[in-house]
Amino acid sequence: MLTDKIDAALMAAAPRLKVISNFAVGFDNIDVPEAIRRKIPVGHTPGVLTEATADQTFALLLASARHVVEGEKYVRSGKWITWGPQLLLGADLVGATLGIIGFGRIGQAVAKRAQGFDLRVIYYDPTTGPAFGASPVDLGTLLRESDFVSLHVPLTSSTRHLVNAEFLSKMKSTAILVNTARGGVVDQSALYAALKSKRILAAALDVTDPEPLPVDHPLLELENCLIVPHLGSASHHTRDMMSVLAAQNLIAGLKGERLPNCINPEVYEQ
Repeated sequence: MLTDKIDAALMAAAPRLKVISNFAVGFDNIDVPEAIRRKIPVGHTPGVLTEATADQTFALLLASARHVVEGEKYVRSGKWITWGPQLLLGADLVGATLGIIGFGRIGQAVAKRAQGFDLRVIYYDPTTGPAFGASPVDLGTLLRESDFVSLHVPLTSSTRHLVNAEFLSKMKSTAILVNTARGGVVDQSALYAALKSKRILAAALDVTDPEPLPVDHPLLELENCLIVPHLGSASHHTRDMMSVLAAQNLIAGLKGERLPNCINPEVYEQ
């Protein structure tokens, strides 16, 4: 699982280890260079969770923009007495700008969905070309112009705490941040400060650092921070397909065959 840390110490303690199969597309929980050194193939489950994660991104974006969770709590707490013209006013999507950071398969699937909401889509990803009407921009432009900022980058040494105080200071005060990537991409202390001071309007997080988030974490005190328990790929079909891919990788590794979805193909060249 993505919550299992497969590091050098674990590999050293398992001398008969032949294959590592991760039940996830991301693999920041695995010491891949150490696996390469030990000639252990590492598998993951790419592709099959793209659509479900893009759906979850929009679910969080809409829920945060239109106060869905706050409205549900409002009703259950008995506060709904009458209709009011200023009650829980939210943000419009039509004509707004969605900024996507990381324009791989999931980022592009989000851009595709954005077309149906008449959103203007811009993205920051120096390695990827335009798709689905999205326009490439530099990071500063994206933060300055976006009403919604959605994160779709892997967690690496260069993306850890990409969202920090400086990043947040460049966003619109009316902007909403959505993270369905990895929790470590966001400096949560900086995010708390930005949300608490209304530097940005709101955040919607499918992922946190750590996971699960402690119940006494300051972010959970904020009404303008929506947090769900890593549900990006949580659909019946998607999890079934992830299970199949993870099993195929595992079985291939045990048979000494090439993994269908291998993170470190270098092990076959050694």
